[in-house]
Amino acid sequence: MAETSGRNRNLGVCYYPEHWPRQMWAKDAALMAKTGLRLVRIGEFAWSRIEPEPGEFDWGWMDEAIETLGAAGLKVIVGTPTATPPRWMLGKHPDMLGVDAMGRARKFGSRRHYCFSHMGYRHECARIVQKLGERYGKSPHVAAWQTDNEYGCHDTVLSYSRSALRGFRDWLAHKYQSPEALNEAWGNVFWSMEYGASDEIDLPNMTVTKANPAHELDFWRYSSEQVVAFNRVQTDILRQFTGKPLIHNYMGRTVEFDHYAVGDDLDIASWDSYPLGFLEDRSERDDEWKQRFMRQGDPDFQAFHHDLYRRVGAGRWWVMEQQPGPVNWAPFNPAPLPGMVRLWTWEAFAHGAETVCYFRWRQAPFAQEQMHAGMLRPDSEAAPALGEAAQVARELAELPEIACGRADVALVFDYQSAWGWHILPQGESFDYFRLVFDFYRALRRLGLSIDIISPNDTNLGDYKLILMPGLMDLSDGLKTAMAAFGGTILAGPRTGSKTGAMQIPLPLPPDIPGLDCTVEHVESLRPGAEVPLADGGAFIHWAESLQTSSKPVELTGEAKPAIVEKNKTFYLAGWPDQKALTRILKNLCTQEKISTLDLPDHIRVRDSGPVRFFFNYGAKAASFEGIDLPPAGVHWHRL
Repeated sequence: MAETSGRNRNLGVCYYPEHWPRQMWAKDAALMAKTGLRLVRIGEFAWSRIEPEPGEFDWGWMDEAIETLGAAGLKVIVGTPTATPPRWMLGKHPDMLGVDAMGRARKFGSRRHYCFSHMGYRHECARIVQKLGERYGKSPHVAAWQTDNEYGCHDTVLSYSRSALRGFRDWLAHKYQSPEALNEAWGNVFWSMEYGASDEIDLPNMTVTKANPAHELDFWRYSSEQVVAFNRVQTDILRQFTGKPLIHNYMGRTVEFDHYAVGDDLDIASWDSYPLGFLEDRSERDDEWKQRFMRQGDPDFQAFHHDLYRRVGAGRWWVMEQQPGPVNWAPFNPAPLPGMVRLWTWEAFAHGAETVCYFRWRQAPFAQEQMHAGMLRPDSEAAPALGEAAQVARELAELPEIACGRADVALVFDYQSAWGWHILPQGESFDYFRLVFDFYRALRRLGLSIDIISPNDTNLGDYKLILMPGLMDLSDGLKTAMAAFGGTILAGPRTGSKTGAMQIPLPLPPDIPGLDCTVEHVESLRPGAEVPLADGGAFIHWAESLQTSSKPVELTGEAKPAIVEKNKTFYLAGWPDQKALTRILKNLCTQEKISTLDLPDHIRVRDSGPVRFFFNYGAKAASFEGIDLPPAGVHWHRL
């Protein structure tokens, strides 16, 4: 993983000049600069103001906004407005709408209502992006470009439209070359599902019962590739007009498309960090946990995505939208604990972020997001986040040189595995993201800095410990890299348990190089059920029965193998609870001479080169290793 270093850290904000009278712009820009903000994102939702009628452009307001921001010493991030096509677009392309799994078109009236597979809309996007590139590609005030906005938001990757059907049939014809090869790969002899021609194949929705999992997985692959292709149209055009970085802002816990593949066409990854909204909306933790951290956010959720998008961006990453106050879209929307906006910002910088931008500058008094807080209230008075951002801006001048080099521990995260286990979970509680995140949380409790890597990353040599929970399909390249690796590998559960065509492989899984182990059968566990482990803790959600000639490293309470090992490669035959997982990982770290800590739930540590950061996610003051941290406290010192 590429190393990021240096003092070049910036703060920014998302701004919508088209929402406010022109006479406010210069005053807004001056206050942004005074606060210590340096970057301003604009334009990503403004297509109807840029092109009010087909082919009729109004550039005056945007020219003036960019000049006004530039005159205040601010740099601009231009967003392409393709996430919000104007109403007249639907008149030109009435079939461009995405279609949900029940066959219902996604109507106009909000955003992201397009289908990635619609070639007519893709052509319209190319046209508006070219116009933007021609006009602002050489502007001295433009520092970067953002493509579209939040691919996948509102469940918009999988579209069951006629355009998607045509594209999918063509994709399958290129992949399999014949109906006979497709039938063989999918196992269509089962239930008489064989096809005689590609135009007989439908999309895998609205079937009487479960669709063929191989059919579904290929449709997810096809849909992911449409996101990649849609984004590539924009990046190919923009590179003709600008040498400035190209960025996309990904979401939290969004796995419907391959972010690594999209990132290959970009210069920087970014994501939109909403800790309080995500705690309420995207966490399986119980009500006690959510109550405890309702004003702070989950202590590990943001960090996980910081490390994930650091890999997606090959070392370069930003937070494009940082929550500044209550949001409007979660089941409950509390205000952050005083100091948390500062803490979230510093934690991003500790994980290598180059820029943190707050969403948004001023709270809008109208439309869908009017209850979403900004750095200013709707009456332009300061909201709490403004002061915290100004404090961070002052502190940045004191930041010592930091670097996010290669960690000792790597955690494999794979989008295809997320798709496979969503399609064939074999148990309601088996969720791939949740499994990997449990491993990440346990590593953080041990005070470790972590690299998240792709299964295509086969340069493993500098790591001491590699974890690959639930990795569906082991490629030949990864198996070769594992066989040559000199450190410790922990795989399982479900690692290597399906082929790329969603079939059980032969030899039986996990088929890991050098490991004498076969999974005889598996079981998913009901909520509250568990398989106790002899050394403490238990398997939850999932357990496997192993056949092995190797001596087990750990046993279940019934003296069955729970972990087996050979030549420093370990296989874990279940989903451990946090007590067991923390113990297991700590033992592996000890064997590899990786130093660990024993952190409480609310304290987190991140090492960035020669600097160690401490974060208190607690609502009360806390101490650790002689360091006193106030509520939402941040501390750093040289190691």
